Amino acid sequence: MVHIWNDLSEVPAGFGPSVVTFGNFDGVHRGHQQVLSQLIRTARLNHARAVAITFDPHPAQVHRPEAAPELIMGLEDKLVALGELGLDAVLVMKYSLELASLTPEEFVTTVLVDALKASHVVVGHDARFGRGNSGDLSTMQELGRKLGFEVLVISEFGSEGFPIHDDDGTDRRCSSTWVREALRAGDVATAAAVLGRPHRMRGEVVHGAARGRDLGFPTANLAPTATGYIPADGIYAGWLVDQAGTRWPAAISVGSNPTFDGVSRQVEAHVIDRPEEPVENFDLYDQTVVVEFVSRLRGMVAYRGPEALVQQMRLDVVQAHNILFAR
Repeated sequence: MVHIWNDLSEVPAGFGPSVVTFGNFDGVHRGHQQVLSQLIRTARLNHARAVAITFDPHPAQVHRPEAAPELIMGLEDKLVALGELGLDAVLVMKYSLELASLTPEEFVTTVLVDALKASHVVVGHDARFGRGNSGDLSTMQELGRKLGFEVLVISEFGSEGFPIHDDDGTDRRCSSTWVREALRAGDVATAAAVLGRPHRMRGEVVHGAARGRDLGFPTANLAPTATGYIPADGIYAGWLVDQAGTRWPAAISVGSNPTFDGVSRQVEAHVIDRPEEPVENFDLYDQTVVVEFVSRLRGMVAYRGPEALVQQMRLDVVQAHNILFAR
């Protein structure tokens, strides 16, 4: 079981030795997974604990909130994804101007050495840390020699072992930016390839306008506070995971339904293939659910009235079923 610490004060006295890395890990994509799997192997070989440090909120939300990227996942899903990799602990550090003011040596000494007793620190070639991002790989190596830990340099996962290609056919390094680009375009299949799993959102099911129920396609509407990057408007095949952990196949709608006026942008999932009881009796209200996006079926289209929309929705459900159960 992975330990989650939300402050340095929660790290047990005498903890260590540890193999440590740090970063935002937004999406916990295959590049992150490659780094963390090597960190875990190093920890096991050295009889140490494997620890990842992440930051909340994202540093860009503190330094330049007007230009901060939309996050791929919320903190809860990030911690779930990190925990599934086999880490011993994750330290969530509250990112603030005070933390950002630490010099590279102050950050390394206080967090990595004094609190976590790091025997090894795992970083990438482009690592930056400390006040004004003034610390880099050479800084970390110098501090390692001074403070008594070994620095391991690891490249993030890219074309060398994973056949993902950009639009122009060239290999591309896995990155959170690439995931956001794919989701912005509605390309949830590419996003899943970079992430190593379907993209997901998490949120409470709230009451909507009940138009779907009136049309015979009731939906679970995610609250506006739901976490996770919202893909491009359209209809998707995917899964809904309820609060009990049951996975239901679903046709997912993202957007403001253009067939009706005055509908705000929303994410809603229609659970399919429930022959054992009428689907309208399937109540998910007030549950916190996860919605996973597998494949985009089509864009959002304005139809000439409810009848045409219902006919298309029937086709969407069949197509979603065929995609989900062909796998």
